[in-house]
Amino acid sequence: MERNIHEIQGLILKGLLLRETARFSELNTDNISSDQFTFHLKQLADQGVIEKTEEGLYKLTVSGKEYANRFDIDSEEIKIEKQAKLSVLIVATRTTDGNKEYVMQTRLKQPFFGFRGFITGKTRIGESVFDTAKRELNEETGLSASNLEHVTIYHERIFSVQKELLEDKYFFIFITEDSKGDLIGDFQGGKNEWVTEEKALDGNIFYDIKDLLALIKNRGSGLSEKDYFVEKY
Repeated sequence: MERNIHEIQGLILKGLLLRETARFSELNTDNISSDQFTFHLKQLADQGVIEKTEEGLYKLTVSGKEYANRFDIDSEEIKIEKQAKLSVLIVATRTTDGNKEYVMQTRLKQPFFGFRGFITGKTRIGESVFDTAKRELNEETGLSASNLEHVTIYHERIFSVQKELLEDKYFFIFITEDSKGDLIGDFQGGKNEWVTEEKALDGNIFYDIKDLLALIKNRGSGLSEKDYFVEKY
């Protein structure tokens, strides 16, 4: 669900998004009472979203520009536009006694409680996807890898069986065959384990594991996309 903001604050931010600076009268196009309009200007200023210049004009701050840039200003109701998530997915492998094994994680938090899949994590603002992959691998598993290979980008849209969009995600997929360290087993929110290739598709696995294994083996392409319909979320 898109996050809505107060109608007057949305009006102010839309006005400043479309110009460098603006006077009070240029922003208050709906002739809202001065006290009420001033109150919302102060609210935005206190949040560090707008500022007043020495000339008495209002403008967006740097953080305000980033914030307002996420608005859907074409809709009747001004709201922050919801966007797809950017994440990494890491497939760590090793060979033990001639058998290939994958690090797989059972998710013990919502959503998808109890499902097993590969290591994933959100990309932080200002962070490269390679740095995200290294960080998430270490934070989630305790392992480190000096040689992470980017394989492909995978776009997933997850729907309920009633065709309601649940999630929209882009994964930058990495693989590593030289991870080092001791694997963290149980932790708050999940459980890690080495799983043989033969058993990777056993049990309560995520909807996409079969497709991801095929992408990894074939080294994927520049971008792959697929829709999934799930009964449990």
